[in-house]
Amino acid sequence: MNADLLHTSRPFGMGFWPLAEDAPAVAPRREEVRIVVEDGGLVRGILWTPGSGASRRSAVLLAHPRGDFTVHYACPLLASAGFPVLGIATRYLNNDTDCLHEKCALDVAAAAAHLRHLGYEAVVLFGNSGGGSLTALAHVEHGCGDGWVGVAAHPGEGVFMENVIDPAVADESDPLSVVEALDMYNPANGWRPWPEPSSYDPAWLETYRAAQRARVARIDAVAHEALAVQQRNREAARKLDRGTEVWRHMRRRAVHTPYLTIYRTLADPAYLDPEIEPDDRPLGSLFAFPDPFDANYGMGGLARTMTPRGWLSTWSSISSRARLADTLPDVRVPSLVLHATADTEIRLSQARALRDASGSDDMTYHEVKGAPHYLEGHRPETMHLVSEWIAARFP
Repeated sequence: MNADLLHTSRPFGMGFWPLAEDAPAVAPRREEVRIVVEDGGLVRGILWTPGSGASRRSAVLLAHPRGDFTVHYACPLLASAGFPVLGIATRYLNNDTDCLHEKCALDVAAAAAHLRHLGYEAVVLFGNSGGGSLTALAHVEHGCGDGWVGVAAHPGEGVFMENVIDPAVADESDPLSVVEALDMYNPANGWRPWPEPSSYDPAWLETYRAAQRARVARIDAVAHEALAVQQRNREAARKLDRGTEVWRHMRRRAVHTPYLTIYRTLADPAYLDPEIEPDDRPLGSLFAFPDPFDANYGMGGLARTMTPRGWLSTWSSISSRARLADTLPDVRVPSLVLHATADTEIRLSQARALRDASGSDDMTYHEVKGAPHYLEGHRPETMHLVSEWIAARFP
């Protein structure tokens, strides 16, 4: 193994390659790729090709809305199996604030077109975690894949957000405001201090889930109104003489972007109650260190600071178009769904719903027993399964 391919694994199980046990026997070759998208967006990537042996004429494309999949653990493992693999970072690398899935889908389509330009006859889209809903959206909107693979793919970032957003926020401007009857971290509702498991009443949980969706709807309303105000001021400014005081007044409001600050987005009762859709998962969340209570109120957090359009495109379960329930019926190419049964973020019912929503006549579903979200400890054998599945369909 080449020394320059060995690095320290990332903290908190973020799961990108390499971990020492995941290193392939033969180091793949790597080539930097830069792609200018039709609208001027810039995509960067790394093309991993087999270090020895014949390279297949089918290529694999990995993408995530914001994650750096140029160094995803699947890249060297699939390349060592003989598949050229292009891992990309979209134009929104590490930029959640204004992430637009529609633009990310353009980036995926451009990367697929680049692979075809290089002579690869088939492109298999590979979506891990939030990459699943992105690559499916890209295929539906741009027809850019000949196969689709979802590995620990949640139903969509907005759907995920609805499951974890805290409905007990009484006032969006006050991160410590609490509606006690909706607080999953209230002992009266079944919470117990970490690491003791909590126990939530099913009837209370039903009310809780409805309140989560209601909070998403309230944030959506604020975002839509902010965009409407911008649009009204754009239209008003176009009717005025350029340079006048009134025009400048309207122009300021037309270009001003208010930011949404969204507190407390780590409040899924299933994190602490193992009786909610039982599976192999441990208590807690991969976003918590280790107690979700602390992470829910602590610094950072998913979707903490968003533009209105970024929230609607990415994190809204109501408005985002990157929902696998909506896109998978139109993904009619061969499809593979792999679910990690110890995933703290994705329930078995959600993974099986993806299987059942598929519009493909060639759908394969497999559960990786005991694997966490990023498949630590299960990567080589899982990628072997993926490579065998691809080889059988794209020889």
